[in-house]
Amino acid sequence: MYRGLLGAILVNIMRISLILFSILLFLPVARSHGQTAMMDAYLSSVMVHGYKANGGLAYGSGVVVDHNQVLTNCHTFRETAKAWVSRGDESYRILSVKADPWHDLCLLETDGLNVKPARIGKNDALTKSQNVISIGHSSGVPIPLTSNGTIKALYHMDHGKVIRTNARFTLGASGSGLFDTEGNLIGINTFKTGGRDAYYYAVPIEWLKELRTQHVETHLPVTGKAFWEETDPIAIPYFLQIANPKLNENWIELEKISSRWVEAESNNSDAWYEYGLANEMLGHLDRAEEAYRRSIELDDRNTDALFRTGLIAASKGDQHAAYAISMKLHQINKNLAAEYRKALDCLPNC
Repeated sequence: MYRGLLGAILVNIMRISLILFSILLFLPVARSHGQTAMMDAYLSSVMVHGYKANGGLAYGSGVVVDHNQVLTNCHTFRETAKAWVSRGDESYRILSVKADPWHDLCLLETDGLNVKPARIGKNDALTKSQNVISIGHSSGVPIPLTSNGTIKALYHMDHGKVIRTNARFTLGASGSGLFDTEGNLIGINTFKTGGRDAYYYAVPIEWLKELRTQHVETHLPVTGKAFWEETDPIAIPYFLQIANPKLNENWIELEKISSRWVEAESNNSDAWYEYGLANEMLGHLDRAEEAYRRSIELDDRNTDALFRTGLIAASKGDQHAAYAISMKLHQINKNLAAEYRKALDCLPNC
């Protein structure tokens, strides 16, 4: 009896330790931006499980977004007809599902899940280089893990912005929450590229509003291809087409894709930035500068285009233009401005 009791105590101590360790990973952010809000965000994370037809177990993550409602990725339910939600040792049945397979979002209705919902944010005010926190069950661990990062890019799509970050997540974290440093849920971590320096993508929380209007589905599995799984070259979003060329530094291919992008979406600031980057890396500086200027005209807070324009100006000896961009970056993001000044000091050797 005592041995069993001692074992239970030790297990609980380990669980508490894991929770404290995970919280400590982002405590500096939490301390400056509201420890309570970040704790609520952390506690809104749940696991989603399902049995596959072959008897194997599928699993992912989810976020409580309303009373007895969990938001997660639909691709978690591709191969399972029996699924449930868990939090710690407790399991909760899924009563119904609202599915938007193309956007890869499923809203689960559960029973008895007494968890405070995450605070829903907005991503229309997000900026590049902004700090974010990913909270989910990477590798299927029962205790949520956190990963700090920054926003690397924002891509307009269907009345929202797909978010690319460097906040890492692994298998099991599909459907987990991406939060700002105020504890607001701004996206759902959904997919990533391969490789060591992978790109990590979250779909916008704005898509939840449309998902709520979908008809209830009570049958699993959920079928239907997600946008990021598209293989038709014509249908693949341009921001996904450029990912591998950029990761592999294939500037010729990036120039080809971004050239088509600016032709198809001439008012897209990101498209012009990518076109400028490809040309800069290929040594076509005049063409690159022109593309960067166009990018900034369309979005004067496009920090990538500002950053590269400033470096080119400095390399040409135009210190006035380089300084003006330094001030602009400082107004947008102080950390990025510091990175920019460091890059200026490094010229022309880096």
